[in-house]
Amino acid sequence: MPGLPSFRHFRTRLLVLILGLLTAALGVSYFLVTRANRANAIAHIEENLAGALRVFRFSVELRQERLAQSAKVVSADWPMRTLYLQEELDRHTLRSTLVSYAERLDVPVVTAFGTDGEMLASTMEGLSDELCGPFRHLVQKAESENADQAGDFAYLAGRLHVLVVVPLYAPRPNIIGWFGAAFPIDDTFAQGLKQTTLAEVTFVSGVGETSHRVLATTLPPAWASIVADQMPASRTEAAQTSLVTLDDEPYVTLFIPLGLLGDDPARIALQRSLAAELAPARDLEDIIVLISLAALLIAFLAALGAARNVSQPVQALATHTEVIARGDYGARLDLHRSDELGQLAESFNRMSAGLAERDRVRDLLDKNVSPEVAAQLMREGAALGGEEREVTILFADLRGFTTLSERMPPRELITLLNRYLDAMSGAIEAEGGIIDKFIGDEIMALFGAPVASSDGADRALAAALAMRTALAGFNATLAAEGLPPLAFGVGINTARVVAGNIGSHRRLNYSVIGDGVNVAARLQTLTRDPSHGTDIILSAATLAATRKPWATRHLGVLGVKGRKEAVEIHALA
Repeated sequence: MPGLPSFRHFRTRLLVLILGLLTAALGVSYFLVTRANRANAIAHIEENLAGALRVFRFSVELRQERLAQSAKVVSADWPMRTLYLQEELDRHTLRSTLVSYAERLDVPVVTAFGTDGEMLASTMEGLSDELCGPFRHLVQKAESENADQAGDFAYLAGRLHVLVVVPLYAPRPNIIGWFGAAFPIDDTFAQGLKQTTLAEVTFVSGVGETSHRVLATTLPPAWASIVADQMPASRTEAAQTSLVTLDDEPYVTLFIPLGLLGDDPARIALQRSLAAELAPARDLEDIIVLISLAALLIAFLAALGAARNVSQPVQALATHTEVIARGDYGARLDLHRSDELGQLAESFNRMSAGLAERDRVRDLLDKNVSPEVAAQLMREGAALGGEEREVTILFADLRGFTTLSERMPPRELITLLNRYLDAMSGAIEAEGGIIDKFIGDEIMALFGAPVASSDGADRALAAALAMRTALAGFNATLAAEGLPPLAFGVGINTARVVAGNIGSHRRLNYSVIGDGVNVAARLQTLTRDPSHGTDIILSAATLAATRKPWATRHLGVLGVKGRKEAVEIHALA
């Protein structure tokens, strides 16, 4: 046949095509596998870090309770009460007694206070009365809550500690003093947490300081400084996750704020190596690469052998291609082969059927503009009829268009209207809305039909706000062109309506009918009333159907034209 390439040229191109497609498929598969492995690794690390955070909190709570119980043991001891009840308190003896209790109970810091909050003695060297503000804050907290203990995080002598205070009774409920206990959040504590959770741990000073201090860490000092520099600068109390690179290795890092008494929050950084988490997956990826290379080699040899049996059906394939090119999609190619060319012939036949199906889709699209509607018709057919479902209906009407039409030539007017409708349609479709129809300068849009949606009301309100923003931008463009600004009114209502194909057997239109549609249209007309002071009005039914908080203003319960029952309406801010 004239114009056909030589057999050798055709075979070469076929081999290149097959190998190229296979290479592309393997490359895409490898890319998707590596991306999925990375995403799964990050998700697994984040889950482990969340568990490590729970372990940290449980450990702190457990130690706080242990400190409180230890302090209560001290406060219940009669010699301690005797010391407190002396007319002249022997502070040296009191401190010796506290040191003895601290050693016996394995409590790092034990401090005694008077009822006025003055520090009487402490086992912590260098802890002056001026530095005991956190303890006094806890005493005030315990007194205000009438509690037997109070605890929290705070700095003592510049180091992060967990503090607990308990009252000394003589007898209950008479309080003659207070005991405070504390243990440091130091490198030893961080190492213990790492052994339990297998996560790197770093405690960093608060965001209010000019330079972040590393309070405790399981990392080398240089790495811990990098983590401190990467700490989020905001004072938010929410945990934040990010990737921090340490020695060219990414670490998934969870930053958690830690509230302190009288200071800006410190932060805990929990980290795990992404490379270590990905190591088993990387081994699997290497195996995939080897298998892919072997598959390419086998495919090349198989394709080379198969290409030698191509010459006979080439003419039939080329002829059938011309048949399809003429638009005869009903013709079929019968090669009666079980090899690749036989499959290619079947592919030609499936392509013919697909082209015929495409023509059918085009015919359906002539009757239904929305791709979602066309997809439904492909599944269910183009029969007349409908079904009842809950839908949110949006009506938008252009204000002052009649006046504008008297001042502009028809061609310019149509151009302006199309530009306006294009801007509004884009805002609606971006939120998943379906343009039901254009009625002159009015738009009717649906949310929840033909494709059901559980958040149709929220999408409708978001679309209305997007339309307002789009109109403001459009008006700025009109001002630059020397044209007057446009305004609109939007009415939104949620109701159960009948949705389906409406029309004749020759021409169909997917739409919705019912009282809820009329209410939406009437709400749009209510925006013309200047007393409402808004361009977007929604019904209480729509507001009740939303799942997100929206800024609205109650406008009252008003009657609408053509409806006996009044409608409660709101303005969308």
